[in-house]
Amino acid sequence: MKSCKFTFWEVLINKKEFKGKVALVTGASRGIGKVIALELAKCGASVAINYNSNLRLAKDTLKRVRSFGVNGEIIKANVSKEKEVKYLIRKTEKKLGPIDLLITNAGILHVPKDVLDLDYTIWKKIMSTNVDGTFLPIKEVIPGMIKRKFGRIVCISSIAGLGKRPNMIAYGTSKASVIALARNLAEAVAPYIRINTVAPGLIETDMAKAFSKETKKNIIKNTPLKRLGTSEDIANSVIYLLSEQSSFITGQTLIVDGGKVVLPVSYTHLRAHETGRN
Repeated sequence: MKSCKFTFWEVLINKKEFKGKVALVTGASRGIGKVIALELAKCGASVAINYNSNLRLAKDTLKRVRSFGVNGEIIKANVSKEKEVKYLIRKTEKKLGPIDLLITNAGILHVPKDVLDLDYTIWKKIMSTNVDGTFLPIKEVIPGMIKRKFGRIVCISSIAGLGKRPNMIAYGTSKASVIALARNLAEAVAPYIRINTVAPGLIETDMAKAFSKETKKNIIKNTPLKRLGTSEDIANSVIYLLSEQSSFITGQTLIVDGGKVVLPVSYTHLRAHETGRN
């Protein structure tokens, strides 16, 4: 008996669900962004690959995207700069067409040596990259999406934005802001545009190098699924939120962390359950 050769997405969604769609992925030269770009290409989308510094890696992503028989472009832009983001959107639309799918993935991490190392220069850099870098691309694509009555946006946040992170105050605050931005915008741009957020746990990427081996071991120990996440884990979640399989989901945060974070159930919900009220 032959083994099943279907991939997860070939079973869950139409393999070419995004055929004819244009996707923009920020920070797509490597890591999570790169894998998201490749998964979108597999599903038939034309992909704009945004990068800020590493042209060599961006070219590799482009080569792999085009290997799936779709159009692709690499576009250099610092997503924390409004002028550069305007250029990014204009060039994407000129080369590939109006943007249907936006994934705001570009971000930076800083783990200070001291909990109260509140360096304002670092704070501004993290906020401008992680928060402005999410807000500015969304601001630029929304008018066109509203006009065409179609748009799908997924913002990459972090579980650091869901709870206390005294060892990463600036980073945790920035990622909480991303979640709040998506949640508040979702209702404002409905019903034709859906905006959701993915909150990864620690993922095996270059960014994870900021953590020591000891820290990683402790994270794995305290994760029910007993491993770190992969870029594919996050990309699969993004594809789901962009697809019609999630057509009734907006303004939500999908936690992808192996079960490490369990959000508390409210007291009101518990009381309703106890008394039989829904």
